[in-house]
Amino acid sequence: MTTYKGINGFAVQSVASDPSPLDEGQVWYNNASYAFKLAALTTTGTWAAGGNLGTARYMMGSAIQGTQTASLAFGGNPYTGVTESYNGTSWSPVSSLNTPRGRLAGAGTQTAALGFGGLTPLSSATESWGGSSWTTVNSMNRAVRNNTGIGTQTAAVTFGGVDSVDDTTHTENWNGTSWTTSGAFPFATSNGAGAGTQTAGLAFGNAPGASSPTTLTYNGTSWTTVPATINTSRRVGSGAGTQTAALFFGGIAFPPNANSAATESYNGTAWTSTGSMTTARYGLGGSGTQSSALAFGGLTPSTTAATEEFTGPGAPVTQTITTS
Repeated sequence: MTTYKGINGFAVQSVASDPSPLDEGQVWYNNASYAFKLAALTTTGTWAAGGNLGTARYMMGSAIQGTQTASLAFGGNPYTGVTESYNGTSWSPVSSLNTPRGRLAGAGTQTAALGFGGLTPLSSATESWGGSSWTTVNSMNRAVRNNTGIGTQTAAVTFGGVDSVDDTTHTENWNGTSWTTSGAFPFATSNGAGAGTQTAGLAFGNAPGASSPTTLTYNGTSWTTVPATINTSRRVGSGAGTQTAALFFGGIAFPPNANSAATESYNGTAWTSTGSMTTARYGLGGSGTQSSALAFGGLTPSTTAATEEFTGPGAPVTQTITTS
């Protein structure tokens, strides 16, 4: 009789836990769950549970250019300065923000991040994260909350947000030392999502009104509306990736004014729906890339600490082999 070892030259390994990372076509026996398993390529993106935040919250700042295995969450509602670092498995508390606040924006990576804007009260404060502590640096020119951030610690962008009156079109560029007012957003907005860098940015899931399917690019100076529109119109979601390879997940969908688990992938031309999140939510944090993203916290509508990890199409995932 033909055997697996006879075909492949080696026997199926018996292990107590599933291996990581996976290789396409890899087969093993999990002796804890008594199941044969296979690493097969995904045809659509999938979300899987990650380690919960230590402090449940929403409307927090994120190191948007962090990765799925190295991210940072800071501030948030209920108003806090708590900062946590993610290692791909669990969150650990680190030094808190100097100015506790929620509804703020973020940029950068796990070891080099920037937090700006927010509320408690309405704030223009900017803080720089060096990997172990926060340092207060020059403030934004305009105090806003519910603004959106993209870019790095030394080249960030803030756009939109609510001032003391209403949504704004305000955009500012950060050069590592100070903020400079830049080209206005085409319409007043807040609670949007974004991806990319200061000179190649992307905005999506913005106002006007309840929400807009509009997508815009940013070149460091001005915003341009592009033909691509989001399939599930929503706002207060999160984003990851670059100007030409982005991911948009979660938010509030309009209609029907309900929490959304929708996830969409952008290739520089069009948005495509992919695997939905396990937990529908809005006001969540996010980081990573189009094919390897991280979502954390938010409202379900109750405040949650849940974290989910996204694996894009074409990546190996575990499948159980059914035997008879």
